[in-house]
Amino acid sequence: MTTYLLIVASALFLAIAVTPLARRIAYRSGMIAQPAPRKQHTVPTPLLGGAAIYLAFIISLFILGDRFYVNQVAGILLGATLVSFLGLWDDRHPLRPGMKLAGQLLAALILVVTDVRVNATPWLWLNIAITLVWVVGITNAVNFLDNMDGLSAGIAGIAAGFFLLFAAMSKQYLVGVLAAALLGACIGFLFYNFNPARIFMGDTGSLFLGFTLAAVGIKLRFPDNSAFVTWMVPVLVLAVPIFDTTLVTISRLRRGLNPLTTPGKDHTSHRLARITGSTREAVLLCYLLGGICGMGATFVTQANLLEGYAVGLTFLVLAVYGIWRLEKVPLR
Repeated sequence: MTTYLLIVASALFLAIAVTPLARRIAYRSGMIAQPAPRKQHTVPTPLLGGAAIYLAFIISLFILGDRFYVNQVAGILLGATLVSFLGLWDDRHPLRPGMKLAGQLLAALILVVTDVRVNATPWLWLNIAITLVWVVGITNAVNFLDNMDGLSAGIAGIAAGFFLLFAAMSKQYLVGVLAAALLGACIGFLFYNFNPARIFMGDTGSLFLGFTLAAVGIKLRFPDNSAFVTWMVPVLVLAVPIFDTTLVTISRLRRGLNPLTTPGKDHTSHRLARITGSTREAVLLCYLLGGICGMGATFVTQANLLEGYAVGLTFLVLAVYGIWRLEKVPLR
């Protein structure tokens, strides 16, 4: 546990130290997010915060991480680096959706080749397909969630915190050090990104966080419980970005819009802000929801078959109700 705490602390302080440098580089290179009618911020804000998260994560791992499964760590870091580079390129010169998707699939395939994949079924082809859908889906879900100050970094930090807890409970060193580095980097970045944000992570950070969380979720194991129950654990931990993506997709399809290419203030956070009258309260509510889902996941780690599926069904019903309720919130 001491190693995990040291990694959290080192990643946190590295993120705090590196983020101001990223701000200066963003200003000098012109990587600035300009205000727009469909964006939340009202003043030009530097990007490149994602580069600070990435560096804090990587450096803390190389300084304090050891006893790695070299193949799998190399696959995770290589894939995460690839999607982070794609995000950096997209922040500078917007990429076409097809090119971004191709890059994400390639990164997911790197995981598969290095044996970081779902093993939920007896059929290899189906396990690979589930892995690709999960990794690309979560990568984009966390990217979608990056629409309000502090939201994506905070939710990713909460998810990483629960993954770290589960890794410590089941003595999974690889998952533990990755989750610890993510947690520290997210907390350190939030010093500058929480409302009012002084820097954004951009696609560089959100794609990196989503991909790494997806990979950590795949590696998580619970040897004292049945995989037929515990597959729900990473889904519940990442329920907020999954819910948000589902809500936005259903809402845009219902209005005849392309869910992938249509920007808009129709995310969960935007609708909660209209209900509460405050963007900060909306973000804190999302944090609360992330914590509740994580506590549900914690229960499932120890649950039997009946208990686990009762919890999963309860959260599913609440999610369906939440989508129905939030779809009634006016978008203007």
